[in-house]
Amino acid sequence: MAQFDTIRSAAGARTAEIDAGLRAHMNKVYGTMSVGMLITFMAAWAIAGLAVTSDPSGATVQIGADKYLTSLGNAIYMTPLKWVVMLAPLAFVFGLSAMINKMSTATAQLVFYAFAATMGLSISSIFLVYTGTSIIQVFLITSIAFAGLSLVGYTTKKDLSAMGTFLMMGLIGLIVASVVNMFMQSSAMQFAISAIGVLIFAGLTAYDTQKIKNTYLEMAHSGDSEWLGKAAIMGALSLYLDFINMFMFLLQLFGNRE
Repeated sequence: MAQFDTIRSAAGARTAEIDAGLRAHMNKVYGTMSVGMLITFMAAWAIAGLAVTSDPSGATVQIGADKYLTSLGNAIYMTPLKWVVMLAPLAFVFGLSAMINKMSTATAQLVFYAFAATMGLSISSIFLVYTGTSIIQVFLITSIAFAGLSLVGYTTKKDLSAMGTFLMMGLIGLIVASVVNMFMQSSAMQFAISAIGVLIFAGLTAYDTQKIKNTYLEMAHSGDSEWLGKAAIMGALSLYLDFINMFMFLLQLFGNRE
């Protein structure tokens, strides 16, 4: 009996240790993601401020009753450089995913923050297109929805892996439709893309949260703090992308334009 009690106590201690480790891991994931989000929106706001002026002297493009693009704004939004700005975050994602195992945890975190700043540059035009009030409103709506969906993914006992496969197929279709609509310029198709995009990234939020949790539980016994640190950064990247994309699609649906 004494031996059984000892084994049970050891098992209970181990379970408590894993639970505490999981909470710390998820806190790091959400903390890293939140810092990245802050960097993104601060960078977007700052760049948009530098891109627009109310002084028409020397400006080449007027974008509002009293708004003109500066030379920086003209270069970012009106020249072929805009394609570099749009695709640079994608290059960061592929690069970080491919090179994460060769990086230290500290380096991977710095690359993630550099990616977040680059994403800010890429989406900075939202401050030119939409009102500040609607951006804040949609951001709050996205935050509430994200928190709820992530909580579902963390607490549900249902295996969401099958849903993940379906969502990835939907994401590929969404990308193809978005590329096609760049040439068609159909407002109806854009509305459908935005609505479907919200649903896909809502599902991916729950799926990715569960995946991050399960990955930790599978590897917690290894005690490899370096690997777990990198896993937290990649988890933060996944949730960051879910949030940003859900926010952008919601903004396209509900944002008030300047």
